[in-house]
Amino acid sequence: MSISVWMTGAEDVTEQLVGVFQNPKLLLGIPLALAGAVFMSLGAQYQYRGVEKVERLSGADGASGLSAGQLKALLTRPSWIAGTLMLALAIVCQLAALSQAPLMVVQPLGAIALVITTLLNARISGHSPTRQSITAIICCVGGIFLFVFFAAIYATERPIANNELFTILTILLVVIIVLGACWLVLRRRMRALFYVIGAGILYGFVATLAKAVINRIEAGNFEWITLVCVIALIAAGAVGAYFVQTAYSSGPPDLVIAGLTVVDPMIAVLIGMVVLGEAAAAPPWVLVIFAVAGAIAIWGVVGLARYHPQVLSDSQDLGITRGSDGDAKGPEAKSPEA
Repeated sequence: MSISVWMTGAEDVTEQLVGVFQNPKLLLGIPLALAGAVFMSLGAQYQYRGVEKVERLSGADGASGLSAGQLKALLTRPSWIAGTLMLALAIVCQLAALSQAPLMVVQPLGAIALVITTLLNARISGHSPTRQSITAIICCVGGIFLFVFFAAIYATERPIANNELFTILTILLVVIIVLGACWLVLRRRMRALFYVIGAGILYGFVATLAKAVINRIEAGNFEWITLVCVIALIAAGAVGAYFVQTAYSSGPPDLVIAGLTVVDPMIAVLIGMVVLGEAAAAPPWVLVIFAVAGAIAIWGVVGLARYHPQVLSDSQDLGITRGSDGDAKGPEAKSPEA
């Protein structure tokens, strides 16, 4: 790409950035989204403590799926209830943000929750972040914020047509069928990363459908397809919530939040770009930046799942070697009885 093209692009970004700060709705939506991220991180930590306590009291591992008894026991745990209330506040903040700003701007800002949750979990669990896990977190947050910077500049909104809603609902139905089949067949082998990715995908659809419902209610256009969107939103949210609670039983809360704050906005943004046309005004070079930023963030999630200090500690307790030491043999490797 020639220097003149880069200079033209830089001038375009500067002009668009000035316009962003003149948009009062966008300036209100961003703080609301950040407040939602704070509540999300606190809620995740409290819910994780509740799931951990229920597992310990029941004497059963919920890594392959929480049982009905464990789900019922969660309703009696004060920490889990407190976390659920905080997540409810996070949802309220996010919905309010979605009513003010484009989906492509609101969703990625949840990445700030990863930083807060990482600090909280390190303090509570005593597992200080390692160099590799910090690098993964920087990739998650850096990739998402690079994405949201350009999304805030170029994202546009327009009314969502019925055929676009049909497309979103159809894709969601296929996604639920595929995730359900994987869970039924492979749930004994599944670990936190599967549940985190599954929940992130479903929550991406939840955010998109919530945005569509809000727009239609504001326009006074609450018809049968809007009701279908509400039902689909509740169904996807319920399945996603189950996946999140199960992920807490097999992974630390900051890993769960990392997956959600990367996969969730990526799915929502892909829908916004491909189906809703929110990136129609973005030039091709910005689309390349979107792809690179998304790849960096996803690499960060995979790296955190592999090198998170709490995950490594739990694996050593089980006699599983991980990372670059996966092929190590010898007396330093812990046995299952250790």
